[in-house]
Amino acid sequence: MITKKRPEKKLLMSFKKKAGRGSSGRISVRHRGGGAKRLYRIIDFGQEKIGIPGKAIALEYDPYRSALIALIEYQDNEKRYILAPKDLKIGQEIVISENALLSPGNRLKLKKIPIGTLVYNIEIEPGKGGKLVRGAGTAARVLGQEGKHILLEMPSSEIRKLPEECFASVGVVSNPEHIYQEIGKAGRARLKGRRPTVRGSAMIPPDHPHGGGEGKAPIGLKHPKTPWGKPALGVKTRKRKKWTNKLIIQRRKKK
Repeated sequence: MITKKRPEKKLLMSFKKKAGRGSSGRISVRHRGGGAKRLYRIIDFGQEKIGIPGKAIALEYDPYRSALIALIEYQDNEKRYILAPKDLKIGQEIVISENALLSPGNRLKLKKIPIGTLVYNIEIEPGKGGKLVRGAGTAARVLGQEGKHILLEMPSSEIRKLPEECFASVGVVSNPEHIYQEIGKAGRARLKGRRPTVRGSAMIPPDHPHGGGEGKAPIGLKHPKTPWGKPALGVKTRKRKKWTNKLIIQRRKKK
């Protein structure tokens, strides 16, 4: 249940709207602009307060992410936002320690987490903060150990290994119902900053590779393309020489 309170003022910041434009001011991403005014909540993904117990004092909505966030007050009286795990209760204690209990929200090193445990907000490099598995309702599963690395099954079914010294939070990310939410009307899409979209096949040939033809014609090409003629849908976008490629044991299963 979301707590009825205003967000913590010291943990808020604002961004200047970019409206899909790059550094030159030109549109680089189409169909973005407007949207409701919103403030960014500063989230502690690293959670470096090791050994200092904290108590969850509020469960809040975050307009910048699909998951809910929890306001934690630590014993040194400092307050921080963290990604809330599913089934987190107000008043529950959160601990970041190598010897913490396997309780939702507690943060341990991967080498201390038993096989089969579900984890989220996982570090790729020790001390750099959680980078993986942060979306609503997601979790990775610990599969085993291989030398100084831990094998994890990601939400996409990809299997990868990560250094055993990396921290991860126990549990599943909150708000799993997010995938069932319906926007319902065009006005709500505009509040999210989405501008109206025109189908490429409804355009003329100079404006889009799918354009032209009489009536509701098909695209007339073997594969869908972007307005600039580059292949779209099903095209690999991952960099071939990305350094984390060596950590991937098995690619995700094709649907």
